[in-house]
Amino acid sequence: MTKPRLFRLWLVLGSALMILLIIVYWDNVGTAHFYLHTSLSRPHILEPLPTQGLVEENVFTSDVDEFLNTLLSSDDAKHNDLSRRKTEHPPAPAPSKPVLSHMEENVRGYDWSTHDAQQSPDRDRQQAERRSLLRDFCANASLAFPTKDRSFDDIPNYELNHLIVDDRHGVIYCYVPKVACTNWKRVMIVLSESLLDRGSPYRDPLDIPREHVHNTSTHLTFNKFWRRYGKFSRHLMKVKLKKYTKFLFVRDPFVRLISAFRSKFELENEEFYRKFAVPMLRLYANHTSLPASVSEAFSAGLKVSFANFIQYLLDPHTEKLAPFNEHWRQVYRLCHPCQIEYDFVGKLETLDEDAAQLLRSLKVDSQLHFPPSYRNRTASSWEEDWFANIPLAWRQQLYKLYEADFVLFGYPKPENLLRD
Repeated sequence: MTKPRLFRLWLVLGSALMILLIIVYWDNVGTAHFYLHTSLSRPHILEPLPTQGLVEENVFTSDVDEFLNTLLSSDDAKHNDLSRRKTEHPPAPAPSKPVLSHMEENVRGYDWSTHDAQQSPDRDRQQAERRSLLRDFCANASLAFPTKDRSFDDIPNYELNHLIVDDRHGVIYCYVPKVACTNWKRVMIVLSESLLDRGSPYRDPLDIPREHVHNTSTHLTFNKFWRRYGKFSRHLMKVKLKKYTKFLFVRDPFVRLISAFRSKFELENEEFYRKFAVPMLRLYANHTSLPASVSEAFSAGLKVSFANFIQYLLDPHTEKLAPFNEHWRQVYRLCHPCQIEYDFVGKLETLDEDAAQLLRSLKVDSQLHFPPSYRNRTASSWEEDWFANIPLAWRQQLYKLYEADFVLFGYPKPENLLRD
């Protein structure tokens, strides 16, 4: 009789300890926002995890699912009420012009005039069409590209580092470099209150210094979940993906490449000079002796040409050494649009209108404004000039390299660049 009683006692104590750990863990995650459905996000029914091969793990996961659903349902009203009280702010003032201390921002040519983007009845339809196009091509066997057919579970943890999470408002943003990501990161900092200024959260995105915006420690991203939540991390990601509003912004792939080249190789950038420009100049421009610093190189007239950059992208040895840098990595590799069902697909070409629509849909438009857009000098009309001295065969290879981004996000094939 003693042994069964001891066994039952240990079972009860073990279960109580497990529940306590889950409560502490979930408290860190923030359940308050799992049911913050905006006009974009859609409620979903939690589905069981795929089988893990062991009965014990399946039983454990099932118990966790049941416990989490019960916890979310019982605490939902209380948490949402607290969240609303905490996040209510007076209407945000119109953004003002900050001090432009960063050279790249000066080059871009910011337009600080206000843009009152009015909601068009066609905006919702446009979003539906963008999402539908993405969904259709992800399911279409005629479009093939690496990683298309893998599941979310197959994505390595380090490839989830572009998914920024705001638990306060139930938002996930996948940032794409060279697509207004600096200002969208600023917006996410304001929403999540992840950065303080003299003890208080930032209220105006433009007040946030650029160096803090791109500091990885500022943002909660999916790749950090494993370190914080262990074996629960992938399951937690899936729950958030079902419950939260997910968005990304894209732009014409070739124009994005030109923009990346201009900002990283036409401006003095020590990091990109040493890591990328020096190897490119040696491999594709036949320079054997190069200055140690970018300022010395620029003074000597040693700069990477756009043709050198294209050669680097097309060279099969490039990615054998390391994956593409995020500034020219394909969007499908950064944001996994065939594994993640995005609720909002914005475009840089319609940035003002899309940003206004998204903030309204998230019901935060009275809390903050998206920073004023800029007149980006890297325009699609410049493509022919930039590619004029690039051989036709290279242009065709480059299109194949970025074809999935063109097709998935509805950008027309640049026929004028791909034929004689």
